[in-house]
Amino acid sequence: MLQNLRNTGKTWVGKVLAAVLFTLLILSFAVWGIGDIFRGGASQTVAQVGETRIDAGQARDAYTRELRQLSAQFGTVITPEQARMFGLDRQVLGRLVTEAVLDERARQLGLRVGETLVARSIVEDPSFQANGSFDRNAFQRYLSFVGLSEQGFVAQQRAQLARSQVVDAVIAEIDAPIAAQEAVHRYGAERRTARYLLLPETLAGEVAPPEEAALEAFFAERRSQWRAPEYRAFEMIALTPEAIADPAAIADAAARQRYQQVAETRFGSPERRRVQRIPFANAADAAAAQARLASQETSFEALAVERGVTDDVLDLGLLSRGEIVDPAIAEAAFALDIGPVAGPVEGRFGSALVRVTEIQPAVVRPFEEVEAEIRAEIAREEAQARIRTLYDAIEDQRAGARPLTEIASEFGVPFARIEGVDRQGRGLAGQPLDLPGGNDLLGAVFESDIGVDDRAVRTEEGGYVWFALTDIAPARERSLDEVREEVVAAWRADQVAQRLDEIARGFVQRIEAGESLEAIGAETGLQVAAAQGLARGQAAAPLPETAVARVFAAPIGSAATAPVDATRRVVFVVDGASAPPFLTTTPQAEMIGARVAAELAQDIIEQYLAALQAEMGVRIDEEAFRAAVGGAF
Repeated sequence: MLQNLRNTGKTWVGKVLAAVLFTLLILSFAVWGIGDIFRGGASQTVAQVGETRIDAGQARDAYTRELRQLSAQFGTVITPEQARMFGLDRQVLGRLVTEAVLDERARQLGLRVGETLVARSIVEDPSFQANGSFDRNAFQRYLSFVGLSEQGFVAQQRAQLARSQVVDAVIAEIDAPIAAQEAVHRYGAERRTARYLLLPETLAGEVAPPEEAALEAFFAERRSQWRAPEYRAFEMIALTPEAIADPAAIADAAARQRYQQVAETRFGSPERRRVQRIPFANAADAAAAQARLASQETSFEALAVERGVTDDVLDLGLLSRGEIVDPAIAEAAFALDIGPVAGPVEGRFGSALVRVTEIQPAVVRPFEEVEAEIRAEIAREEAQARIRTLYDAIEDQRAGARPLTEIASEFGVPFARIEGVDRQGRGLAGQPLDLPGGNDLLGAVFESDIGVDDRAVRTEEGGYVWFALTDIAPARERSLDEVREEVVAAWRADQVAQRLDEIARGFVQRIEAGESLEAIGAETGLQVAAAQGLARGQAAAPLPETAVARVFAAPIGSAATAPVDATRRVVFVVDGASAPPFLTTTPQAEMIGARVAAELAQDIIEQYLAALQAEMGVRIDEEAFRAAVGGAF
């Protein structure tokens, strides 16, 4: 069984099933729920499944490791309060309980994992490999990161292998039924054709201005749509490579030296050659053919025809040396002039005769064309080197409570006033603002307060942004007078949409009664259009994805309608549907089979673990768990 497990783990399906299992381990507690709670008294046992216990130390260590990994994932220290918001404590408890269920079943079955298998599983783990062999340093770094001793990791590995035996026995030899695979294939591969009429806004006719009472009622129903968000105003200075870079100050000699270093690779195209190749089964046949060419008994073209070499095999194309897959062919081709034949050439795919029919010389753009780009690049590099020194100097000035305007003037860095920005990065007029530091700066601004001396925000380019909050405008309800034009426009769009919906439904009823789409088009002056090859989940202009979804929801031969945008509708007739046959020998079929098998395996595992839980009983001491992970949740 272990060998089967290891073999399965090397396949695509096995990896999918493993991923499913570990996902289930994390989510299982939330799915199942837990009953039979311990009551009263402090306990060192957090949970018990049959005779298998989870003690407080195990829970604490597991929680700490997960918290450390979550912090590494987000690149910041995650507090226990934040971890509880993520539901980390419940996830850890769920995983521990699920592992305990499998541990108990392994104990009941008398499963044991030998030292040899445990050692081999560690040594062969790709995470601990370097140059094809086990790297103890990588292993030790991992142990240090997760906070485990070598003995603790070995114990974990042994337990995991035993659990895997149980799971492998349950889901071994699961195959996806061909009918299920074909259904999945057809769902994704089905294509539909439809004819349609696009109903424009003008078809709704003239819409009179709204009466005040109607506008007020419309606004009252949708008041939140025009609610003003919280806006924050602030000043900032940005110390970025782009802000302090001075391309004009770069010496001409430095720019030309950089050009010489990178001209061929960055500002040129390499030499290309059109290469032809006639393959042979062995070197002797190739040499015999080369002799015939040398004696002019035959030509290269005639030889290709004689051997039945098709054009796509004969002509490799116009390629650079690096684009030719076979190094031997590349070496031979780039040593030839136009016309002569080289060979026999012993390459990766056997013997061949090689000829070049066209040579396209390498071309390099002159320095004058790329001078500005090179100067800007060097200037940014020099600016990057200056940032650390300037950062320290600006921090010293900030420590003295010097205004940002004065600091910006002294050090020559850009200063800006942002009159207002909301949490989505939009300005007072609703336009998106391009802020240095992006979401990091935006988050810092909304976590700050007026008068707070905030730390500089680091940008992705390696720069820094200092800011000072100057005003906070709380979120509020806007009055109708403030947004009257927007409300009138929205009211009108709503009226047009209602009228077009009614017109579209009427057209559908007429089609269902036997009238043709073309007749309705002629009556309204609209052109009937055809949509071919519509695919699920894909827009096909002018039809958005939502309209295409309606086409797939309608029966063949039926008519229906769908929104195109706020003020346009489409009426369509589904003409047909088709799907290519399902071929079980294709890579796509293999992927479909693996996916369906993985979903079946997940269902089986869920049912199996639920049955084990009901059979064994799971008891949780919530108080002991809270104490183990550090507080209430």
